[in-house]
Amino acid sequence: MMPDTSFRALVVREGEGGAFTRAIEDRRIEDLPAGDVLVEVAYSSLNYKDALSATGNRGVTRRYPHTPGIDAAGAVAESAVDAFSPGDRVVVIGHDLGMNTPGGFGRYIRVPAEWVVKLPRGLAPRDSMVYGTAGFTAAMSVDAIERHGVGPDRGPALVTGATGGVGCMAVGILARAGYEVVAATGKADAAEFLEGLGARRVVPREEVVDTSRPLLKARWSAVVDCVGGDTLASALAATDHGGAVAACGLVGSPQLATTVFPFILRAVALFGIDSAHCDAAYRRRIWDRIAGEWRIRNLDTAARECPLDALDPEFDRILAGGQRGRVVVRVG
Repeated sequence: MMPDTSFRALVVREGEGGAFTRAIEDRRIEDLPAGDVLVEVAYSSLNYKDALSATGNRGVTRRYPHTPGIDAAGAVAESAVDAFSPGDRVVVIGHDLGMNTPGGFGRYIRVPAEWVVKLPRGLAPRDSMVYGTAGFTAAMSVDAIERHGVGPDRGPALVTGATGGVGCMAVGILARAGYEVVAATGKADAAEFLEGLGARRVVPREEVVDTSRPLLKARWSAVVDCVGGDTLASALAATDHGGAVAACGLVGSPQLATTVFPFILRAVALFGIDSAHCDAAYRRRIWDRIAGEWRIRNLDTAARECPLDALDPEFDRILAGGQRGRVVVRVG
């Protein structure tokens, strides 16, 4: 059945003097870009990139008016390809969704078929958005560490920026995979939250940042770094021989001042994690692991829910570094 032609969406507009405004507006399905699959969105989630798009950052979104939302989960409304049928529960993350393609902060999206993944059995749309791009990025990081041959028996695994979206998901996934997780954070009151997700120890970030020497005492078998800058350099310097470091964030700094010593004296591997551009088969494999062996215990404690029309203060909070865990956006 043809869905209603109008739907609600958060629309960001550029006004006079370069000021940007946000409002819930009625949009029309026929105004969406061409694509193979029309998805009725039930839930989205809030990411740092969404807040940048919502506040007019041209590095994320070139043209306005625009609807942000780099994550979306819901059901297929229409499909032009045999791989998907109306009613299929699906998830869409990455690619150009929410950047220059209208995103998940609207009731409908229309996208190419290769962007769409059927939700694995047992993973509801809302739960998939607790993970979202952040959880998928964390899972890719753990997958890279595992493929390098660094298992739980090798010693402690460090997560930096542990209360952020990717960080808290990495804590939970590493714990489910059997690692002894050390969570580093600048939030003094975060211990109970992180221990509930599986952290064995919670340490202040100052304890893991030391740029005084090119090599430090080996402490970590693996690292998921969500911070960058001196934190990443310190993590590399303190990773044990043959260890693996997954770099997936730059909230601290995009700069990396380090030496080659961790790489040539300890054979440390540094993996760059990009969740936006990976093929469909890989996406399905990672989502299957998220829904199965890596399903986080106490998942609901990692997120809180926000309706579409109450996002304004959430944008401010995440841009200021004040977000803890994940924010699931109720679109439907």
